[in-house]
Amino acid sequence: MTLNRSWLLASRPDGPVKQDDFGYREEAFSPPDLAAGEIFVATRIFSCAPTIRNWLNPPGRSYRGAIGIGDPIRGMAAVEVVASRHNDFAPGDLVTAVAAWQDYTVLAPDKAAVPITHIPAGIDVADAMTIYSPNTLTAYFGLLAVGEPRPGMTVLVSGAAGSVGAMVCQMALIAGCRVIALAGGADKCRWLEETCGVEIAIDYRLPGLADRLKEACPDGIDIFFDNVGGDALQKGIDQMAPHGRVVLCGQISAYDTGQPAPGPADMMKLVYGRIRMEGFVIGDFADRYEEAYSRIRAWHRAGKIRCRVDMREGFSALPEAFVDLFQGKNVGTLLVRNVRPK
Repeated sequence: MTLNRSWLLASRPDGPVKQDDFGYREEAFSPPDLAAGEIFVATRIFSCAPTIRNWLNPPGRSYRGAIGIGDPIRGMAAVEVVASRHNDFAPGDLVTAVAAWQDYTVLAPDKAAVPITHIPAGIDVADAMTIYSPNTLTAYFGLLAVGEPRPGMTVLVSGAAGSVGAMVCQMALIAGCRVIALAGGADKCRWLEETCGVEIAIDYRLPGLADRLKEACPDGIDIFFDNVGGDALQKGIDQMAPHGRVVLCGQISAYDTGQPAPGPADMMKLVYGRIRMEGFVIGDFADRYEEAYSRIRAWHRAGKIRCRVDMREGFSALPEAFVDLFQGKNVGTLLVRNVRPK
């Protein structure tokens, strides 16, 4: 018998998400009898990712299924296998998976919408949630498979200081592209220029975004990797080069509004510009994960990609950390390390 703590959805956010939208529960808990194909895991690190906000919406407005009122929040996590009735997983294995915001949970790998992935031996758990995380895979496949960059292209990245955006910026540089980044705040812009190496980082919070984009991209934008949507998406599309490509990764500007994400104001701009817009999910590329990890490891060892990590400590920190994400208070990839009670 042990204690299992959970963060639950207490109420659906009406506009911006608040700490009061989450409820806390703890209960005495005994390891369950597993069915064939299941694993019982203990959570090491939680990732506070913007996409979780979609799952807090009502059914019909939520992608991949709404979280029910009173049910645990779920998101990407690094977990340790405690017990297993699955041939591919053994006690002691460390894996990344979409898991509940709980100390312990049961997963069914063969039914998981997002593949449950082993953390290779010698890889730090925090690195597995940052450099080698699904966010990095998202950047890799979104840019290289969907965006199809070529040397000399101009690439614009919105949400560029986030965990996906920062990787896209650095991978675009590796591909020989000229990179323009959009981020919120002078510190994030400075980090993108001085550490990640982008040519120009633009603070979207300052006035005159359209003029600054036009000045930075006088020949237009060849690839726009959009994590944000809203005004950033519109301003980017207005500056696209003919035959440009818009990679739709996220719409974080709409996640916390409770409203559907709006599209471009003038679709004829896309028609006459011969501009392609395409969304994707990384599960589309599951059979290519090893290819991606091999290249990502090589880039990391060569010092070509790096990230900033905002690590919060303790299970109790989860709601506040998640709210901070939408207020721009995080500095880098936002993780919460679980500290289980003795």
